[in-house]
Amino acid sequence: QTLYYGAGAGSQPTASAVIADLVDVARLITADPGHRVPHLGFQPDRMGDTPILPMDDVQSGYYLRLRLADRPGVLADVTRILADEEVSIDAALQQEPGEAEDQADFVVLTHITTERAVQSAIQRISQLESCEAPVVMLRVERLS
Repeated sequence: QTLYYGAGAGSQPTASAVIADLVDVARLITADPGHRVPHLGFQPDRMGDTPILPMDDVQSGYYLRLRLADRPGVLADVTRILADEEVSIDAALQQEPGEAEDQADFVVLTHITTERAVQSAIQRISQLESCEAPVVMLRVERLS
């Protein structure tokens, strides 16, 4: 035998859960069969085969943060590499370097492109003499 004691979830969370259950039951009773949403929202009849792409073929927008030497021509080198790899820039921002710093952060948001193109560009940018740190890359999903 076990004995459990204590405050529990409390009256507000318990009442909220009971009301949510009542709403689910009412929804299932009143909805026509074509609009019923099963418990947990899982609809196995709506499942389809979604192809899994090789990572190189995945398309997304990208956020790239580069730490670059602050001298003339560096941004031209970076944008030339992006253009060569067919990576189109959506937006770019260069952070002002601090006093006595000879490096600056350069942030790029790209239009939708392939992972292969971005990885190739990152590899080439990383080999530049002016690249002072590893390139930070994040995939950006646009939900609109």
